[in-house]
Amino acid sequence: QLQVVESGGGLVQPGGSLTLSCTASGFTLDYYRISWFRQAPGKEREGVSCISRSGSSTNYADSVKGRFTISRDNAKNTVYLQMNSLKPEDTAVYYCAAVLTSYVDRCDYSGMDYWGKGTLVTVSS
Repeated sequence: QLQVVESGGGLVQPGGSLTLSCTASGFTLDYYRISWFRQAPGKEREGVSCISRSGSSTNYADSVKGRFTISRDNAKNTVYLQMNSLKPEDTAVYYCAAVLTSYVDRCDYSGMDYWGKGTLVTVSS
C-alpha cells in the first residue's frame, strides 16, 4: 500500500521545539515533492512548507518563516519539519502530502497524490 505517515507530534510548551517526520511506505520519495499542511480547529487547512525533489527549493508560510525548517533525507525516505519557537497558534493537526513530479526544483501546495493521516501538535503551557 502506498502511503505517507507522519510522526513526531505531541504537547510542547510555548517557545519549545518539535520535529515532525514524514516517511513514505511502498514508494520512494526521490521523485516526489513534499508539502506540509496544517489544520487548526475551526479553520481551513493551510500550506505550511514544501520542498522540491532536489531539496534545493523550499517555501514557507509567512506565519512560520524563520521558525520552521523543512528538509529531506532521500536515503531514509523521509522528510522532516523542524519547528522552533512554537506558539499556541501553531496548534493543529499537521499533514504531509506527496506528489509525483518531473520538476526537480519546484515546490508548491497543489495537486497532491498521497496524504498522511496527520499528527497532532499542541502548543500549550
